[in-house]
Amino acid sequence: MKIHHLNCGSMCPHGRRLMQGEGSFFEPAKIVCHCWLIEGRDGLTLVDTGLGTAQVKGMVTGSNKALMRPKLKLEETALSQVAALGFKASDVRDIVLTHLDFDHAGGLADFPDAIVHVHKPELAAAEAPATLIEKQRYEARLWRHKPKWQTHSTAGERWNGFDAVTALGTEDDQILLVPLVGHTRGHNGVAVREGDGWRLHCGDAYFFHTEVQTPAHSPAGLGFFQTLLAVDNAARKANQARLAALNAQGGITLNSAHCPHELARDAG
Repeated sequence: MKIHHLNCGSMCPHGRRLMQGEGSFFEPAKIVCHCWLIEGRDGLTLVDTGLGTAQVKGMVTGSNKALMRPKLKLEETALSQVAALGFKASDVRDIVLTHLDFDHAGGLADFPDAIVHVHKPELAAAEAPATLIEKQRYEARLWRHKPKWQTHSTAGERWNGFDAVTALGTEDDQILLVPLVGHTRGHNGVAVREGDGWRLHCGDAYFFHTEVQTPAHSPAGLGFFQTLLAVDNAARKANQARLAALNAQGGITLNSAHCPHELARDAG
């Protein structure tokens, strides 16, 4: 399989030093929406969608716009980048979501023919939010076009110390869903074979590359932000520690959805 690394949304919240441990306190952070477009034998698979066309044209409002300060560029949408690579929207047969936050599932309506794979507890949380955080984070209007949902349970095989992995595809086109709950109730990572190793898209299990390095370090503001958004902070921190250990052992390349340094490394 071939992986295209796409930035499907740039966000610039205040306080780069607090959020990313670099730059000044007055400089805006540089946050990306790192999505994958996977070319397989049976078509294209999109891992997360980033911000979609409707959001760029005005759907991002309220606290999401005020706090995250997205740039809202049409050319950054997955739909525009798929076209720039010479494909049609209908060529995207599957979308695999790490979770359903606005900056991960915002482009679902741009690919109405795709089968949308999501962890079953995540869709349940989005359809019946139980907490204040869940009621604020999920935007039902992003899937009012009624996507072709395919939910996946936690039953599956074992992968590099992680339980409950469900496979999409077969043989060389195998794509694995790796539950990494904590940030949301049904958050998961997405693993694919790459050469002799693996690559794991970790979604929002961590936000910045220093959080999975040895020793691991999370800038103060970023740590507070993740704690504030987590539905299960203990599980989030435990999974982040497990990812740091996985990163240290080698053979598996990790991608956060929002680290600009990882995107520059892999897309460069």
